[in-house]
Formats: sequence, structure tokens, C-alpha cells
Amino acid sequence: VQVVESGGGLVQAGGSLRLSCATSGVTFDDYCIGWFRQAPGKEREGVSSITIPDGSTYYYQDSVKGRFTISSDNAKNAAYLQMNSLKPEDTAVYYCAVSLGEDPPDRVIDEYDYWGQGIQVTVSP
Repeated sequence: VQVVESGGGLVQAGGSLRLSCATSGVTFDDYCIGWFRQAPGKEREGVSSITIPDGSTYYYQDSVKGRFTISSDNAKNAAYLQMNSLKPEDTAVYYCAVSLGEDPPDRVIDEYDYWGQGIQVTVSP
């Protein structure tokens, strides 16, 4: 299974970015794609997740609710994270990951089986 993130970069506070997660090689009919982030000196934390194919979503952080939206394109085995009203505290390396099986989307980090390399998101004040 391959997981590849794209769409990161540098943006000013209040701006928007859209992250994409492309997956390949997943043979399970039901799985979950999650977005995580890790800021310097901090532990990796969950951001949002979505189950494939039913599209159930989960937001790990109250701080992103209303600003971030996760979506998927089942035909492409891809997921997206639209991030609006970005804040400097959103600065982190963002990771996409795949968790196999048909459990609900509120999965802990240890349940994720395959990870991308991560992509930098920097929000300037």
C-alpha cells in the first residue's frame, strides 16, 4: 500500500490550503483514511478521518471543527483535507494514513497501518 500526500506549503494566517492523499494497493473494501499532524516538539495528533466507502467522518480536534473539512473520492481511493481560516498553530507536518477494516472513523493512531511521508504546512502570522 502506498500513501502519498500533496498540497502543502506556506500560507498566511486566514488563508486556505487543500491537502490531497492518494492511496494505491488497498485491497480491502472498507478502510479509513486519516489525517494527522505533528508540530515541532509535539506528539503526532489526529486531525480528521473518513471511512471508505460510506464517508463517515470524524474530527479529532475541536480546534479544527468548522475550519477543516475532510472528503473523499472513492473512485480514486483518495481523500482531501480542505483547511480554511488557517492559524499559525496549524503549522505542522501533516501525514495521511490508512487504517484497514470497517470500524468507525474514530480510530486511534495505532490502528493506522500505512503512512505517507508527510508534508509541511506552514502558516505565517
